[in-house]
Amino acid sequence: MAAAIAIADAEGLAAVSIRRVATELGARAMTLYSYIERKEDLLALMLDEVAAELGADGPAPDDWREALLAIARRERDLVRRHPWRMDLVAQGLPAGPNALRHVERKLAVLARLGVEPPAAWRFLAACTDYMTGYMVREARERTAPRREGVSDAERAALAEPYVRELVDGGELPHLAPMLERGVPGADDNFERGLRWLLDGIERELPR
Repeated sequence: MAAAIAIADAEGLAAVSIRRVATELGARAMTLYSYIERKEDLLALMLDEVAAELGADGPAPDDWREALLAIARRERDLVRRHPWRMDLVAQGLPAGPNALRHVERKLAVLARLGVEPPAAWRFLAACTDYMTGYMVREARERTAPRREGVSDAERAALAEPYVRELVDGGELPHLAPMLERGVPGADDNFERGLRWLLDGIERELPR
């Protein structure tokens, strides 16, 4: 799996194939086909292999909020290393053992809240939905230069005259001051949004 993951990290998922992996390993493609029949199987194995990186380094923080924040940061760091992971998550590939162990870790934290399993599952789903949406957008932004051949700075420069025309014409009165003063960075948005979500969960807990 290491060779396939290295290819995806460097060149994206489109570059991954059983034949390409065999070439990187100095083996015949038919040799790998005796172990992996389809590219979809290779991708599923890659997805679960990187999920092993989510394994906890030690005991989770005692506070449930801090424990979930630590898990979320670990997930985000993983996608920063392997942005293609979100493409595979979107494909709905079956969860492997490492992914299921990670879900179990999150449920173990939520079990501390003293809620029934259906409520714990809803809390887990809300956190997962937030993380998935955020990380899909962030992964797309990180891979756009390679995918589109245009850097973020170049894309912004191309759009600037059109945006400036709308701002100067008074059509974007609420967006204009944000563009002029700048907006909070991605790290601030990530942490703040997740804390808002956890605040909502906390209000749902039994008193």
